Amino acid sequence: MSNQVHDATERQRFELDIDGHIAFSTYRRDGDVITILHTEVPKELGGHGVGSALARGLLDLIRSNGLKVKPLCPFVKAYIDKHSEYADLLA
Repeated sequence: MSNQVHDATERQRFELDIDGHIAFSTYRRDGDVITILHTEVPKELGGHGVGSALARGLLDLIRSNGLKVKPLCPFVKAYIDKHSEYADLLA
């Protein structure tokens, strides 16, 4: 699922489209730092690991673009706390 996450720059959010439903994380970019503000998973996708796939995918995109992340969103912050392999991305 994570490789399906894309950066919808015009909406300033990372998106994951599954079965016609879009899970997303909104962000603000300031230079080389992406601040993750809020994450939403449609109720139809809840409980299936979609939020985690979205977090993993957006963090992989941030890494591949040589950026850093500031997770104001509690979900993404908790994901990074549980997955230390992403700790190096913290701004």
